[in-house]
Amino acid sequence: MRYKHPLKIILKATQSYWDRPSMRPAVRHAFRAALKCQTLELGAEKYASKNHVLILPHTCKSRACPSCGYRACLQWLRERWAALPNVPYKGITFTMPHVLWPLFRDNPRLTKALPALAATVIYAHANVKHGAQVGVIGILHTFNPKLEFNSHVHTMVTAGGLSEHSASWVPSINYDHNEVLRSWKLAVIGLLRKALQTNQLRSKRTKEELDELLTEQEKRFWRIRIQSFATKEHFLLYAGRYVRRPPIAQKRITKITETSVTFWAKDKKQKRRLLVTCSLEDFVDRWSQHIPERYCHSVRSFGLFAPRSLSKSSAAVFRILGQQRMKRPAQRPWADSIQKYFGRDPLLDPQGNCMSWAGRLMTKALA
Repeated sequence: MRYKHPLKIILKATQSYWDRPSMRPAVRHAFRAALKCQTLELGAEKYASKNHVLILPHTCKSRACPSCGYRACLQWLRERWAALPNVPYKGITFTMPHVLWPLFRDNPRLTKALPALAATVIYAHANVKHGAQVGVIGILHTFNPKLEFNSHVHTMVTAGGLSEHSASWVPSINYDHNEVLRSWKLAVIGLLRKALQTNQLRSKRTKEELDELLTEQEKRFWRIRIQSFATKEHFLLYAGRYVRRPPIAQKRITKITETSVTFWAKDKKQKRRLLVTCSLEDFVDRWSQHIPERYCHSVRSFGLFAPRSLSKSSAAVFRILGQQRMKRPAQRPWADSIQKYFGRDPLLDPQGNCMSWAGRLMTKALA
């Protein structure tokens, strides 16, 4: 069954469960905003023609809102497309054994450090082996298709780099799979051990059990994945699925009852879809654990792409590559977005006349 706004239906049915003091403030704010999205509670814009008036409620821009997340993702893709040089890239996905996921779930500060940890591994490898500086974009990803907590990092890395010894571009850097994997494993275990030694690692396990667990995981086999992308477009389309969107698309929700939710998930090993059914409260818990704290960035840039480096090195990189740097694109007007992606002009009245802005309705502040 297709629902028009399934996530809103679930949030309304469970509001007494998630809208309580014991829930994280970031979750309560995100869910409240998503419930009010495109309603008059957030205010509205008024457009009018001679014979027609159109009231358009404001959107919430919440990370828990599917429609707002989609538009934010498109804008991020346009900005990255303009900012990045058009060279080959590597996509390196850093994962870890599933027994470590609960440690990062219960310790958000450690989870937040993972993109920087992955970038440090990559940057050190390129610098030591090839004497080159590279650009890295790290995307923290915490969910799997079943909405379970699965902490890993997707990184976009320039396949080449800026030589530290001469003003030239090193066209190709060999990222040795085994060496990068070994460095990543040591970095993650080292991070957890440091937190354990300073009594900052929250867990239901005892200190002795945690120490034994880390020793076991340090000896076992880990996995990373290194992919090659011919252009920036290939990676951005791949990464866009994980940027600024809720952990589940609304179309995946197939059934909602008074007590349960059913949604489909992809089983990558068996290459098929499977149905997952859970209680309304369990669904909210699964969803809420992937909502970051307010003002916390899930996408971070390092090396040549770091904010401080861009102003100093970006112009030089484009000049060395013989490419023209594009201007940062302005945010696409909402009417243009609807016309481009849905094929209709929202500012035409039923008679085909163009409406113009006629005022703004007052906004009720979010609690």
